[in-house]
Amino acid sequence: MDILYHPIILEHETLNHPENKGRISCLGDLPITELPLDETPIHLVHTKEYINEVKEACTASRALDADTQTSPKSWDAALYAVAATLKASQTNGFAVVRPPGHHAHAHYGSGFCLFNNIAIATQQLVNLGKRVLIFDFDGHLGDGTEEIFYKTNNVLYWSLHQFPAFPQKGTVDEIGEGEGRGYTINVPLPPKSGDDIYLRAVKRILPIVKQFAPDIVAVSAGFDGHRLDPLLDLELSASTYFELGKILRENFSSIFATLEGGYNTEVLPHCLFNFLDGVNGDPIRFSEDPTESTILTMETFELDLEKLITNLKPYWHV
Repeated sequence: MDILYHPIILEHETLNHPENKGRISCLGDLPITELPLDETPIHLVHTKEYINEVKEACTASRALDADTQTSPKSWDAALYAVAATLKASQTNGFAVVRPPGHHAHAHYGSGFCLFNNIAIATQQLVNLGKRVLIFDFDGHLGDGTEEIFYKTNNVLYWSLHQFPAFPQKGTVDEIGEGEGRGYTINVPLPPKSGDDIYLRAVKRILPIVKQFAPDIVAVSAGFDGHRLDPLLDLELSASTYFELGKILRENFSSIFATLEGGYNTEVLPHCLFNFLDGVNGDPIRFSEDPTESTILTMETFELDLEKLITNLKPYWHV
């Protein structure tokens, strides 16, 4: 899995906002991938009215909401984020991009996100006849992605996220609607969940999502679950992201990823490069001692997990 990147994404100016260009510059010198900037793919999932709203907001440096800022160059940065994610879906790459995407809905932006990069790439794959598993391991629920595919059975959306936390959704009862019922799998994690809970959650749900038999796995790769991240209250170590990459490599043949969250610029490189090492079968670069959850946290998690399994029983062998 190779990185796709261009410095144009640094021109999405958000000043001292948590989602700022320091999140990318902290990764060091990255290879540059030149890609055309084309708004056509955005129409795969976003409404024309919303696209025009974003274009006008960027021109005026007007925020879409209290959390989601724009600047004159945000439009180009967002187009590149989409283009890089699309290219990653064709090359099994990792699109290191900003603004992130998984909180962007079809008709409005949210949670630092302008366009839903992973959803656009996924919809393009679906249009080509592919079955897509979206694995969203960002510490927040990708509510935009969930909504976009909530009623379809061509996409299985699987999210691990802290709950309660922004966007205050993602319970075990949210499993899809209509033909999509059973094709949304939310695994809420209590605050203070450590590596033990996280890997238990992944390994328990993995046999279920493998029944979906995806042609490709689309990863919303957010690293804000790390114990030092300022926006959440999870307790993951950097080593867990290596394990996630390894698990994906061992169970799926075609994987691509796009960057979502991760707001501690000291640990973000450790988490991201560990994930790449796991996917690529390389030795871990930044080993960190595993974290353990309290008994109470584990009990809370297990209760939710059992409810989730019960909800999924009509649709999968669990």
